Amino acid sequence: MTIYTEDASTYQGAAVQLLVTRRQVMPDQCVKTLRKPRADAVRNRERLLEAAKAVFSAGGAEASLEAVARRADVGIGTLYRHFPTREALYEAVYRHEVEQLSELAEQLKGEPEPVEALRQWLRANVEFVATKKGMAAALALAAGPPSELTAFSYDRLTKAVGALLGRAASAGEIRSDIGPGDLLRALVGMCMLHDQPGWQASVVRLLDVFVDGLRVR
Repeated sequence: MTIYTEDASTYQGAAVQLLVTRRQVMPDQCVKTLRKPRADAVRNRERLLEAAKAVFSAGGAEASLEAVARRADVGIGTLYRHFPTREALYEAVYRHEVEQLSELAEQLKGEPEPVEALRQWLRANVEFVATKKGMAAALALAAGPPSELTAFSYDRLTKAVGALLGRAASAGEIRSDIGPGDLLRALVGMCMLHDQPGWQASVVRLLDVFVDGLRVR
């Protein structure tokens, strides 16, 4: 009986040690297990947004959700898990680009040449409008009345360009009788008047002429 009791004690001790070890190890393992999908999900979402931006900017027959998934190197199922509808993806891309332009404006506030900072921000907007043109129909649906999406973008972009424009005007390098809304309307007008392949390069040239015309001589 003593032998069996000792064996039982040995097994019980081993079981207790295993339980303690599992209690110590499992939380960290669980955290790692839980964190990994979240990190992967964030990376996949960012890759999908960047891929969608590139695909929709190019436009044409290849601008499909399948093309976005291929460019992001994920399955179409992953795309639909993040963006259940085409409109949801379009709206996410739109908001993502607006946020990026707002961040760019903040970065450019530190540039030594205020006019060049303004020029660089306006040039970045050409790519934004190109993406927007590639998904205009879906955005019209997503931004339907009330146009929350339009209000969101106009507010963020007006503040962004307003800060850069104000800095250039305060430095005496840009005329002070033009507002941020004027700049945005002029930019969008240039982009919408061009619809041939390679139109972005033509708009950038016009944009340079426009900015130079705003300089105080």
